[in-house]
Amino acid sequence: ACDLMNQGILALVSSIGCTSAGSLQSLADAMHIPHLFIQRSTAGTPRSGCGLTRSNRNDDYTLSVRPPVYLNDVILRVVTEYAWQKFIIFYDNDYDIRGIQEFLDKVSQQGMDVALQKVENNINKMITGLFATMRIEELNRYRDTLRRAILIMNPSTAKSFLTEVVETNLVAFDCHWIIINEEINDVDVQELVRRSIGRLTIIRQTFPVPQNISQRCFRGNHRISSSLCDPKDPFSQSMEISNLYIYDTVLLLANAFHKKLEDRKWHSMASLTCIRKNSKPWQGGRSMLETIKKGGVNGLTGELEFAENGGNPNVHFEILGTNYGEDLGRGIRKLGCWNPITGLNGSLTDRKLENNMRGVVLRVVTVLEEPFVMVSENVLGKPKKYQGFSIDVLEALATYLGFKYEIYVAPDHKYGSPQDDGSWNGLIGELVFKRADIGISALTITPDRENVVDFTTRYMDYSVGVLLRKAEKTVDMFACLAPFDLSLWACIAGTVLLVGLLVYLLNWLNPPRLQMGSMTSTTLYNSMWFVYGSFVQQGGEVPYTTLATRLMMGAWWLFALIVISSYTANLAAFLTITRIENSIQSLQDLSRQTDIPYGTVLDSAVYEHVRVKGMNPFERDSMYAQMWRMMNRSNGSENNVLESTAGIQKVKHGNYAFVWDAAVLEYVAINDAECSFYTVGNTVADRGYGIALQHGSPYRDVFSQRILELQQNGDMDILKHKWWPKNGQCDLYSSVDTKQKGGALDIKSFAGVFCILAAGIVLSCFIAMLETWWNKRKGSRVPSKEDDKEIDLEHLHRRVNSLCTDDDSPHKQFSTSSIDLTPLDIDTLPTRQALEQISDFRNTHITTTTFIPEQIQTLSRTLSAKAASGFSFGSVPEHRTGPFRHRAPNGGFFRSPIKTMSSIPYQPTPTLGLNIGSDPDRGTSI
Repeated sequence: ACDLMNQGILALVSSIGCTSAGSLQSLADAMHIPHLFIQRSTAGTPRSGCGLTRSNRNDDYTLSVRPPVYLNDVILRVVTEYAWQKFIIFYDNDYDIRGIQEFLDKVSQQGMDVALQKVENNINKMITGLFATMRIEELNRYRDTLRRAILIMNPSTAKSFLTEVVETNLVAFDCHWIIINEEINDVDVQELVRRSIGRLTIIRQTFPVPQNISQRCFRGNHRISSSLCDPKDPFSQSMEISNLYIYDTVLLLANAFHKKLEDRKWHSMASLTCIRKNSKPWQGGRSMLETIKKGGVNGLTGELEFAENGGNPNVHFEILGTNYGEDLGRGIRKLGCWNPITGLNGSLTDRKLENNMRGVVLRVVTVLEEPFVMVSENVLGKPKKYQGFSIDVLEALATYLGFKYEIYVAPDHKYGSPQDDGSWNGLIGELVFKRADIGISALTITPDRENVVDFTTRYMDYSVGVLLRKAEKTVDMFACLAPFDLSLWACIAGTVLLVGLLVYLLNWLNPPRLQMGSMTSTTLYNSMWFVYGSFVQQGGEVPYTTLATRLMMGAWWLFALIVISSYTANLAAFLTITRIENSIQSLQDLSRQTDIPYGTVLDSAVYEHVRVKGMNPFERDSMYAQMWRMMNRSNGSENNVLESTAGIQKVKHGNYAFVWDAAVLEYVAINDAECSFYTVGNTVADRGYGIALQHGSPYRDVFSQRILELQQNGDMDILKHKWWPKNGQCDLYSSVDTKQKGGALDIKSFAGVFCILAAGIVLSCFIAMLETWWNKRKGSRVPSKEDDKEIDLEHLHRRVNSLCTDDDSPHKQFSTSSIDLTPLDIDTLPTRQALEQISDFRNTHITTTTFIPEQIQTLSRTLSAKAASGFSFGSVPEHRTGPFRHRAPNGGFFRSPIKTMSSIPYQPTPTLGLNIGSDPDRGTSI
């Protein structure tokens, strides 16, 4: 530059990097030489801002021909339009990363997750090093990062990098990359599109081209070479943008010099020496600078002019893009443009995925799980047809968006879990290894799964439930005894015996007076029978006339009334309502007991959820720790199963509880033919079921939007009610088989009553046989004095007559203290008028049975003075009988062994004042 100044110059044009630009700026400002600076990047790498110091002073002689670096503004606008939240920026060795510092600050303020990585010159070595140093899990996370990427590098490096990542399977068709560089020409664009897969967006600087082809090569009075003005010419395609600005800068200076000549304000060229300290600046520098700034030219880069700050404000960026796809060499179209004044013009949304996916065929992987995915038709030689709740959701999405799908079952029939080497198996593994586009089943959204695949919004809430077998209703033959506890029954039986004994003792201490003709006595046997009869509300035969006995019996009857009423009410309830309750009504109840073993599907989401919480020492709820101890017996092989169907069958045929998705268990319980299951679980849904897609899938957002629409308009609820009806044939929450409606009681409810009756009949028959045997045996023996015996009525007749005619002395009277009577109540003896009424029995044959109570040991009882005064016996001879203690075997009934009536004539007693025996026709049978 100093050599040129010594030769004499009017202006200085430089096309260099930022490092040398600062030195030239200082020299030009000192020498007052107009300096037109054209920033040039190394090997086509995107520019970074040079940061030249500018001031409003008059000694600023440097003009920037190229516009300022707007990469920060363009990238921020495009990323915001795409709604990216996580991406990585790759840049080459020649790019100064400080050029996007402003962009990094802004995205950080907006909460975006941005990573930076420098691309080495040896790209193949760099990719090989990644595979050598990263584990599979880390490599999967790295693949996830590559789904969204920005490439800031020269076109040749970008081509090589794209080729390596595609060939090494680091990216798939669901990725979206942005390449930004001002120096990208049409040839580079076609080559980048050919080497990439997925979606590609290219941002480059563009220049306006005149619509009139004949005017493209003319700029005022200047004619441009056809090799430069024709955009299709290979030479113009290969020119760097810096060279285009150099060409336009020369045109601008030529116009400025021409104007100076026309105005005749030409100054002699500066011939300056830079080395001398006392060298004076060029006097015409300021005039020449003003002429250049006021001038302008329409060249290859469009309008070239300068603002007040010495910069070129005219710049336009073109945004090109492709759609998602796996085909190489796809067509590219213009999506929009950007300039500092109007901003972004155009839409960057992929219209194909917005509301139309016609022609797209998706490969769907699934796992059979009722009622989410089930095989509906399996014809040999034809593809299987599937049905279920998840299939209905997928069909609703396909109908709305227009895509088609092919379903296949995961080879290992598992949902997927991480392996020791970091890879995934099952349904998730099919998505990770790009063998399927989406995965759908009873698939829950978990953090581990979200690290390797994408999920749509939840289409159904998820909670953990427990499937148990209902308690079998056993036949209780003695259900009639159920209203009272065994101890209460024992107390009642003891009370009957105790009260019967007390009644007997009270009668023994104060014997009651029996009415004439009474056929009962107050023996212990009769007292017990009377108490039992009153308890069962059948009455009694023994009259109790003493006050103490009546008080006792009044309290007993009140007690019996309350007990029988309570028994009747409870019996009705027990025969109509089942009261068997299972002790397990929640997950907490399940974890506290050890009688019923329980488990889940090994290596499933439920298994991992219980394991993580159970092994977490900071978990407040001890329920998970208890559940994990049960599930982890024998390293999980004892109580866990490999498939959910095996767990359901284990519950059905054994003492086992299956912990699984509540929705699946409810469907199984509702549709069980025997209604033998019931479910318990949590009512709070902490997770949900979602559709899994490959990381970076373009279908995630559109699927999620459609699912929200299905939930909002109620279509999702209709699909749920199809598979989980509210009024099912089985009760999900009852732990026993209960009747839906009231019905007639069956024989099982009263089997015990019939058994008691049968036992009573058998026992009575046995006692009858025993009595018969005993009577026959006793009849063969000579009866002793104390034994009971049957007395012949003729013998009784002779004894009675002998008692009445023992003493014929007419002057002898019966002594009131020596008359022997039967144990009839003497106060009830009839008067003469009453005895006259008995005379109707004359000339009749009457057979009577006399009851002689056991407790009467002697028949000697004297008449009281009051009783004796009511009768005038005259001179009846004194007579006393001895003890008369004969009784019948049945407790006091004499029975005649003869079959015919036996008439005993009444023997008149002389001088007897009753005068009732004067009639010879009067007779009686006893």
